[in-house]
Amino acid sequence: MTDRPPATAPFVLAVLRVVIVWLAISPWLSAQDGPVTMPDGRQIVARTLDSLVNQAATAAGVPGLSLAIVNSSGTMYHRTYGVTNTEARSPVTDSTIFEAASLSKPLFAYLALKMEAQGLFDLDRPLAEYLPHPGVVESDREANETITARQVLAHATGFPNHANGDSIRLAHPPGRGFSYSGEAYQYLAAVIAYLSNTDCKGGLDSLYREMVGDELGMPRSGYVRTPDLAAHRATGHDERGKPTDEEIGTSFHAYSSLQTEAAEYGHFLSALLRKKGLPAESFRDMLAEQNALPADHELRKEIGQTGWGLGMARKPSPYGAMHMHTGNNHDFQSYLMLLPERDFGIVFFMNAPLAIPFIRHLSGSVGPLF
Repeated sequence: MTDRPPATAPFVLAVLRVVIVWLAISPWLSAQDGPVTMPDGRQIVARTLDSLVNQAATAAGVPGLSLAIVNSSGTMYHRTYGVTNTEARSPVTDSTIFEAASLSKPLFAYLALKMEAQGLFDLDRPLAEYLPHPGVVESDREANETITARQVLAHATGFPNHANGDSIRLAHPPGRGFSYSGEAYQYLAAVIAYLSNTDCKGGLDSLYREMVGDELGMPRSGYVRTPDLAAHRATGHDERGKPTDEEIGTSFHAYSSLQTEAAEYGHFLSALLRKKGLPAESFRDMLAEQNALPADHELRKEIGQTGWGLGMARKPSPYGAMHMHTGNNHDFQSYLMLLPERDFGIVFFMNAPLAIPFIRHLSGSVGPLF
């Protein structure tokens, strides 16, 4: 016999603590009662939306969340929920920073298109003419020398998602297939750093801040950890609600290292909706389908995505073309969705791998968001 509690007890207690904090802070989050227009035209009073998001997050077991809904005029709705750490129980606030995971990619695509529009490089000129990639196997080097920035941003290079230090083998000829690749994004980041005479650490992050962050009103968002970002960082959690100790390092990773929160990232989405900061042709390229998914691809069959633009996936919807991206750093997950024809965008960040159940719960009450 033993009086030791079962192994699941700490997690049950963690969940109870999260629920208690949600209930305690929810009245503070309902001060604004303006209506929020959803894609189907319904208007939901902010106080009601607070309750629906709260219910979805609690049902999914999400520890902490930052969520924003925007249109071309700016932010329609922004709330934070839950706790930064299920053990410390400190509430998520407007100052809390989350890992954006792969939501780093659309913002980096915007930076790349901005640099291209200013003449730094040509979207369709082979990147090897600027900076050859040293890690491709000999048999694929000739094909690799045809890879362009357009193919990188549309996941058409044939690169693996991550090479993990191994030599790179192309899954298909560049421009003739779909291969989701953070590795290719990092290659383009290296090219931009080289052409800008800077490095892939603080230098490239400073370039992002100067070219994009400052212009869009994102002063606290960055790809490289700073003392301020570290001081306000939420703690990641596993699927059972246990805090993790993984942290993003000090290098610029175009595919995953952005640290931000929903209000600031929402400024980026609002800029896309009102076509701010890029030439008209760059926005057309960004949102047009540049790389169609094969008919039997799992993303087409399971989610309905038909292809990829420059930085985001595309999916048809009753409300026009849906542009979307998910993010998964395992202990942090995120999601964005844009419907330009309905002047609508939504983004959220959470400190747990529970984005899909959260989306399902929320879509059930406010309408399809995925």
